[in-house]
Amino acid sequence: MYLTKEVKAKIFKKHGGSEGNTGSTEGQIALFTHRINHLTTHLKKNHKDFNTERSLVKLVGKRRSLLDYLKKKDVVKYRELIKELNIRK
Repeated sequence: MYLTKEVKAKIFKKHGGSEGNTGSTEGQIALFTHRINHLTTHLKKNHKDFNTERSLVKLVGKRRSLLDYLKKKDVVKYRELIKELNIRK
């Protein structure tokens, strides 16, 4: 499994402030980015997997809405997060 408890804890500790702060916007965006990258590599190998493709599109939409929220709330954090996660805008 690609998303273990330890990986999640590491992501939230780095971007959310602490391991227990799983509801932070930055942590959620980082987790979605990790999942999106995994699904993208999966789809490169399995180009006919349409269920995964649909899941990927939904995840990108969720991440986009969270990024829009963060941009309204705090532009500086938004710019730092985009640069750190290599998200193109």
